[in-house]
Amino acid sequence: MTAQNSATASMTIAVTATGESTPTGITPTGRTSTGGPSSAGTPSGSTAPGTSTGADSRGVTPGSTSAEDAPRGAADPLRRGTLLAVLGVVCFSLTFPSTVWGLESFGPWSLVAVRSALAGLIAAAFLLVGRVPLPERRHWAGLAVVACGVVIGFPLLTTLALQISTTSHAAVVVGLLPLTTAAFAALRTGRRPSRTFWSAAVAGAVVVLGFTLQQSGGAVSRGDLYLFGALLVCAAGYTEGGRLARQMPGWQVIGWALVLCLPLMLAGSAVALSLEPVRLNAHGVIGLLWVAAGSTFFGLYVWYRGMASIGIPKASQLQLAQPLLTLFWSVFLLGETLPLAAPLAAVGVLVCIAVTQRAKS
Repeated sequence: MTAQNSATASMTIAVTATGESTPTGITPTGRTSTGGPSSAGTPSGSTAPGTSTGADSRGVTPGSTSAEDAPRGAADPLRRGTLLAVLGVVCFSLTFPSTVWGLESFGPWSLVAVRSALAGLIAAAFLLVGRVPLPERRHWAGLAVVACGVVIGFPLLTTLALQISTTSHAAVVVGLLPLTTAAFAALRTGRRPSRTFWSAAVAGAVVVLGFTLQQSGGAVSRGDLYLFGALLVCAAGYTEGGRLARQMPGWQVIGWALVLCLPLMLAGSAVALSLEPVRLNAHGVIGLLWVAAGSTFFGLYVWYRGMASIGIPKASQLQLAQPLLTLFWSVFLLGETLPLAAPLAAVGVLVCIAVTQRAKS
């Protein structure tokens, strides 16, 4: 995993095939390398007769990296991290339509508790099979923030909002999440993205906010208040999770956060299922399974892996595409009518994404 740290400054370490870092300039035996082997009686810098330096036609010794290969090697982790973050966004874009399907069978409190409990059981199984050791004591506070924001707060508040708001409306409001996450990251880490980055991020937020107000007639509803609260708690969870994903594998971050919530969610499931009616159908079961396994576990796993590679600010800006994807799913899966302003919002948001991805952060 790339060790680029969005919380402080970027740094790069050499990683061996086994995943252990080897300080530059130290040979595997622990002796300091002086630029090449020198046989007894042979002047330093010369080559004994009949021996080979091992250099290729470009003058590069085996195992070293040429200048022309370095950019390619540096770009691969960034490309991979971007792809992982995009995959996470696609998984998240299906969350609201799946939640609406889940509400056909379960009450809001039951749906949130059962989805988190199922995701926690999946995470616990993976951690047990992998024999993953417990996190260090210093990580538990951060994991609690991830659990409260991503595992409990965001699912609960958005589920309550979807009872009184359409999927398309909720999707556009949540389009403010990238800016909220970038702001939390700046406050949490002290890192300041460039003015170009912030200008594009604010422009994207203005686009989605204008779209929201235009669709709601300029008023802010109770559903919007739920969604704004969801933005705050989720941004805090994403920021803390992205920081932790640089110190442990991303899937372990969300895995331990889910396990941390598991006792509470199991108890909550028992209580909520006894109080709210259950009307099982195909949509309800599929929706529950997706928000549990797809959005809550797998989606967050690849998302945190991506954030650890490309940094919190740039990963968060990829989420500007999430409301547009959710609009597509709301039409394709739920049969909602797509607002006429959606194509304009789509163009504006995609332009902002392109700018933020090229801006220095």
